[in-house]
Amino acid sequence: MESFFQTWRPRVLSVLRILTGLLLIPHGTAKFFGWPADMSSPLVSLMGLAGIIELVGGLLLVIGLFTRPTAFIVSGFMAAAYFMAHAPQNFQPILNGGELAVLWCFAALYIWVAGPGPWSVDAALASRGSHGRAVHSNGRLG
Repeated sequence: MESFFQTWRPRVLSVLRILTGLLLIPHGTAKFFGWPADMSSPLVSLMGLAGIIELVGGLLLVIGLFTRPTAFIVSGFMAAAYFMAHAPQNFQPILNGGELAVLWCFAALYIWVAGPGPWSVDAALASRGSHGRAVHSNGRLG
């Protein structure tokens, strides 16, 4: 059974990264393009910054490019979103609607620590840069 987990752990990390990015993108498109919901915001505003992080960060997470710095920024952004928008209403996420902000914060924090996984541009670039050395599923050269 452990071999199953060893095989799939890095792949599921890639899936977590991709889905996190895919779920962020519509928040950015809603702020900039009014789709799929109209949450239009001026570019030079706090919500505009949020839209940039959601759209660009989401796209970078989906393809797995600059994954660690992107995930770090997204994690911090989601923590700030929780404390600025949700916590003042009530500290309990179930009462202030901040569950997703907390979950995204810690999903992005995990991706920052764990890396992009094997299905990513970052892993492909690391593989090319290794000059024949194998890139293991944990992202380390060996």
